[in-house]
Amino acid sequence: MPGDVEVRVREFVEKNIRPMLAADGGSIDVVEVTPENVVRVQLTGACSGCPFAAMTLAVGVERTLKAAVPEVVRVEPVDEPVRPGQG
Repeated sequence: MPGDVEVRVREFVEKNIRPMLAADGGSIDVVEVTPENVVRVQLTGACSGCPFAAMTLAVGVERTLKAAVPEVVRVEPVDEPVRPGQG
C-alpha cells in the first residue's frame, strides 16, 4: 500500500529523528513523500541555515531513515517555508 511508506516515514521522523535534532535546537518537517518514495523535508530551528545542515541531512537523516524504511529512495531538502497544513 503506497500510503504505508509515508506513514512509516512520518512516524519514524517523529519518534527518532526529531528528538535527535531537538537536542541541538533544531527540528525537521516532512513536507511530502513522493510516489517514487523520495522524502522531501525542511530542516528548521537551529538547523535552518546551519553550515552542517547538508551533512546532517545526508548522514543523520537519510541514512537513518533508509535503514528504518528501506523503500525510501533519497531525502531531499526543501528551502521554501512550509505553510500550516502543507507538511
